[in-house]
Amino acid sequence: MLDIECFSYLNRALENEMAPILVVATNRGITRIRGTNYRGPHGMPIDLLDRLLIISTQPYTEDEIHQILDIRCEEEDVEMSGDAKLLLTKIGHETSLRYAIHLITAAALACQKRKGKEVDIQDVSRVYELFIDVKRSTQYMMDYQDQFMFNEIPQVSDDTVIA
Repeated sequence: MLDIECFSYLNRALENEMAPILVVATNRGITRIRGTNYRGPHGMPIDLLDRLLIISTQPYTEDEIHQILDIRCEEEDVEMSGDAKLLLTKIGHETSLRYAIHLITAAALACQKRKGKEVDIQDVSRVYELFIDVKRSTQYMMDYQDQFMFNEIPQVSDDTVIA
C-alpha cells in the first residue's frame, strides 16, 4: 500500500542516527512499485530492500496450532476435553488460528450455560454453527447478494460477457 514517496521517507529515516526498527510484512511478488512504472520484488524499491533482513514464514502445522490452543486454554482457565481440542485444532487449520482462539471463549460460555465442567465437542460444534468464519461469511454474502439493499456486484445474465 506504500508508494514511492513513502519508501523515500522510510529510506531517509533509516539513514538517521536514531533509526527506527522497521517491520514490513507483505505477500506481494514481483510487482509494480506504486507511483512509478518500475517493477520490484514485493513492490518495493531495491535500495530499500537491500537494507532489510528478510524472514520467510510458513503456515502453522496442525501440531503447532494444537500447542497454541493448549496454551490459550490454559491462559483463559478453560478446561477442554482432548476431542474438543482436536476439533478446535482442525477448525483452526481449515479456517484461521484467530477464529479458533475466539471459539475457545465462546465454547467455554456454552459449556457454562449447560452447567458443564469441561468444554466438550458439542460446545465447540455449537459455537462453530453460531459464529461463522471469513470464508463461510464470504460464501454467504455471495449466495445472498441479490437480497441485500446495497449490492454492488452487477447481475449477470447467461448471454452477458464480463471483461
